Amino acid sequence: MRGLVVSPQSFSRQMGLLKLLGYKGLSMNDLEPYLKGEKQGKVFGITFDDGYENNLRCALPVLKHFGFTSTCYVIASLVGKENSWDAERGVPQVPLMSAQQLQDWVDAGQEVGSHTLTHPSLPSLDSSRQAEEISISRLRLDSIVKQAKGVRHFCYPYGGFNKISVECVKDAGYVTATTTVRGRVSMADDLHFLLLPRVLISRSTSLFHLLLKCFTRYEDRRGLGAKSHSYA
Repeated sequence: MRGLVVSPQSFSRQMGLLKLLGYKGLSMNDLEPYLKGEKQGKVFGITFDDGYENNLRCALPVLKHFGFTSTCYVIASLVGKENSWDAERGVPQVPLMSAQQLQDWVDAGQEVGSHTLTHPSLPSLDSSRQAEEISISRLRLDSIVKQAKGVRHFCYPYGGFNKISVECVKDAGYVTATTTVRGRVSMADDLHFLLLPRVLISRSTSLFHLLLKCFTRYEDRRGLGAKSHSYA
């Protein structure tokens, strides 16, 4: 999974380049009016999946330095624990943010979104289990983290979803949901807000490739999995 990790130095260079080009990085909540066409500007969304402690330790200083906001999608039942969903594949176990650390993240101007209760592959679950993972995770996170508008944004684990998943996300009251379908969000796309594509930024992404990914219009409907930060 090392290919899905971005070093703090690379992240800082990426953010610095985009700011130099006149762009502002935003959380999903801050990006919402741009998605709806209520605002216009040179903006991009920043998202982190899973809620690792290193997001707070390594990414937050960079975000604060550039005045950017971001959304971290958190697994509600694993707050303060480790990435246990990866254990069977031999992925090293590392700490996830605790409740206090999540609050510190929010108090520093960042946002928490939901990444389900336990990080399952949603299409493998029946409708009742999907509804539980999606709706109860929002309620639990709202009880853990105090943020002005509550938890309003969702991310599908492994990028997996089906029609039931999308309906459950809608019924749970989320405003947006991000996938791992690769592509840029554009007002001309007429995209469903609950199936937003993202641009994967991985360990091997150079600054040149970053520009290609962010400024070249493309669609990839394979929905490949992504664990690192990405830009909506």
